[in-house]
Amino acid sequence: MGSAGGNIMNKIFKNVAIGLTGASLTMTAASAEEWRFNNFLPETRPESAQLEQFVTEVNAALGGETSLKLYSGGSLGLPNTDTLRFLPKGAVEMSLMWANYLGRDAPALSSVVVQGTIGSIAEFEKAIPTVRDIYEEEFAEWDVASVGYVAIPMLSVSVFCREEPVRTIADLKTKKLRVWARDQVEAFTSLGVAAQIIPQEEMYVAMKTGVVDCALYPALYAHTVSLQEVSKYASFLYPMASGPYVIGVSADRWEKTDDTVKAAISEAAEDLWVRTNQYEADYQRELDARDKLVEQGIVWGEDFSDEDRQMFVSSVTEIWAELAEEAGGNAPAYRERVLEALGR
Repeated sequence: MGSAGGNIMNKIFKNVAIGLTGASLTMTAASAEEWRFNNFLPETRPESAQLEQFVTEVNAALGGETSLKLYSGGSLGLPNTDTLRFLPKGAVEMSLMWANYLGRDAPALSSVVVQGTIGSIAEFEKAIPTVRDIYEEEFAEWDVASVGYVAIPMLSVSVFCREEPVRTIADLKTKKLRVWARDQVEAFTSLGVAAQIIPQEEMYVAMKTGVVDCALYPALYAHTVSLQEVSKYASFLYPMASGPYVIGVSADRWEKTDDTVKAAISEAAEDLWVRTNQYEADYQRELDARDKLVEQGIVWGEDFSDEDRQMFVSSVTEIWAELAEEAGGNAPAYRERVLEALGR
């Protein structure tokens, strides 16, 4: 065969080789399954760092055949209030969930732990196992498997205000207050305070533009949403225990998931729970957070009085019973189970 014929054959072999290589890469990419993990919390939140570690541990255990990728700060454009709508349908493979955001679709969830009714770590630790059991049962009704949990610190909730200090319920009655859950709306309304739910991602603009005068928020996380840039004053109002965040997967997807993947996720999830289910240092972290906010320009005022705090807790406790009755279904029974766990 002449040189021309040889060149033609070489080109043919080269093209075939390139084609086979491309096909091989395509097959490899197709065989590597990515799970998108929707995280509505900002990247700057401590919980997001914990979720990143969880993802890293899962991926290391699986070695690349299946991998998780965390999308934080609502970057996938999926409203946290819609989780029970998009997750069972497979819009994402995995999502962080918080029961208090899901009351529109699952009213019983929003009355399992009403913030402000549990005021100590000792009480909260009694309730956690029961709360987890309830979440698992309720999410299963929505075709969602609860595959992991992230504990939320025992938080101190403060009132951040734009223009002037507010340290009494009486003063708060003259302000428009941002809150994040319906039970808070009901409790403050019963005290004569105009409260409205504004999502975390909209709070900064709402404060900056005067849509609200004050915002309810934990000092520990205030810097993660730059609240110090739109507030001048803050005062502590009440301690808050919350049910844990839940990591959810469509029940159908979880059932079909390979046992190796399930095991990697479950093991990393247990490590995540052990790391986050710690509360001893919470108060010191709170004090450190306040000091940092003061350095950034916040004037930290006196706490709301014991009388005001008790007034708020009493209001929340009454609202808890009302919301459970209104929600109907399993809600009253869930509340009784939590109260029993608390020894009340």
